Amino acid sequence: MTLESAPDFTVPADRPVTGEQVTSPGSEWWRTAVIYQIYPRSFADSTGDGIGDLPGITSRLHSLAELGVDAVWLSPFFSSPQKDAGYDVSDYCDVDPMFGTLADFDTLMATAHDLGLRVIADMVPNHTSDQHRWFQEALASSEGSAERDRYMFRDGKGPNGDIAPNNWESVFGGPMWQRITNPDGTPGQWYLHIFDVSQPDLNWENPWVREQFFDILRFWLDRGVDGFRVDVAHGMIKEEGLPDYTPPMETASMGGTAAAATDLVPGIADVPPDPPYWGHSGVHDIWRGWNAVLAEYPGDRVMAAEAWVDPLEKMALWVRPDEFSQAFNFGYMFTEWTARDMRKVVDDSIAAFGAVGAPSTWVLSNHDVVRHATRLALHADVPQGSGIGPKTPGKPDTASGLRRARAATSLMLSLPGSAYLYQGEELGLPEDMELPDSARQDPTWLRTNHEKYGRDGCRVPIPWEADKPSYGFGPSGNSWLPQPEDWAPYARDAQEGLAGSTLELYRTALALRSEHRLGAGAVQWLDGYGPDVIALRNGPVTVIVNLGKVAVELPIGELLLASEDIIGGALPADTAVWLRS
Repeated sequence: MTLESAPDFTVPADRPVTGEQVTSPGSEWWRTAVIYQIYPRSFADSTGDGIGDLPGITSRLHSLAELGVDAVWLSPFFSSPQKDAGYDVSDYCDVDPMFGTLADFDTLMATAHDLGLRVIADMVPNHTSDQHRWFQEALASSEGSAERDRYMFRDGKGPNGDIAPNNWESVFGGPMWQRITNPDGTPGQWYLHIFDVSQPDLNWENPWVREQFFDILRFWLDRGVDGFRVDVAHGMIKEEGLPDYTPPMETASMGGTAAAATDLVPGIADVPPDPPYWGHSGVHDIWRGWNAVLAEYPGDRVMAAEAWVDPLEKMALWVRPDEFSQAFNFGYMFTEWTARDMRKVVDDSIAAFGAVGAPSTWVLSNHDVVRHATRLALHADVPQGSGIGPKTPGKPDTASGLRRARAATSLMLSLPGSAYLYQGEELGLPEDMELPDSARQDPTWLRTNHEKYGRDGCRVPIPWEADKPSYGFGPSGNSWLPQPEDWAPYARDAQEGLAGSTLELYRTALALRSEHRLGAGAVQWLDGYGPDVIALRNGPVTVIVNLGKVAVELPIGELLLASEDIIGGALPADTAVWLRS
């Protein structure tokens, strides 16, 4: 049995969508959707300047419709100094000239809807850029003013106020506080920045701030967006008094609860408390307000939370009916490649999210983590944001990583709920582990004095055509991060129609997922295959994944999909199949 070449998929004539479509509660499109994340600066460049842009995205949307996804999520494209790749916003209601214009965005929206793709915008509410008008007005205003109260300004400690208000450390390294200089040249107050110094935290206890974001949401909803992915949705509200905090150990996930493994016991009450700047109950009132704004508009609008919250039972509080629609399942993303662990996280996810009426979500890669075609072959833990570089010891084997990644994706796309894909994973792209230090731009690399490589390795512009400059990323050979010299085989045109290619595996899996309505199905576990094998049935499809080292015999059935060639009726190691029995 071998994986046959996928058919030539076309976009159905009746597929076009608009935000006006309405479904009954419980059957909204986002409950079963496969959503494709676009990192704009690395997706497609229309000008040749080496930076992806909105017209470039628009020109490639047909490829995503043919791939078979339901929606695209655009990482930030708003006006920004780009100190943190657009997650430092200076104007929430305009497009950065780097990416185009509002007219370009409107064209993108119309094209996506014509192709049957919905569009989700990335909203960044925890902080702004230090170049935002609001922050500049705060700097020019006096202590205690209404303008200062928009942000987290505090007096320093010590006789001269030259000691930071507390000992918090930034996610990107270094202190979480920066002292300003007053207009008259004297030292002033300190402001909080959970991330880079150029990203001051907003004061979400201030009603004025909340009202501004209602208007920002409406601005984009009026332009037709189908929803929002919300950055740092576990942030905004800080513990009263801003007490000192020392993590028990370095956390492995951005913003996740830091605790020694021996301290973690299942159950919310037994998990160490969140840091004083993450996961506090006051955020839920913010999200209820946002939910109400989305409800003002017809159709099914989605709101997806980036909430680094442990355990799953607590994360589920973010997706109660009057808050977010769904939340990224980071527990699933970082689960060890063992049958026991994978089965447990699937069960726990379905139970936790289902308890509040929300769909489970599944995700393996995004713009903040090592690509799963590399991560799944790592032999050592790499904390989120640390990245992999030329001097990283024990770098993984690329072939082994891709083999596991193909099997992992085959499992993920068979599960009920909603799945997220990150651009380039359908090509089997690995992490760029040889990116030269001189090219790195992630604030983590800069703020840790080059101790952590950061996230640039997963953000390298993706390849489209094997024989063109910058692999077809743009009309020139320019790319804002250098592309590896050996990426030609990963290019989209090199894989189209090629039996067994990663692109055709994804296309086949997405077509079968849609045909058999697996996103709306249910998991029924199948036993008898041994401790290293996951076997389940979802509707008419049986899924078997061998996470061990020894091949296992397959049952008789029609082979619908295989992540690797199947020879002699045995399922090899690190391989997944879908069967119809």
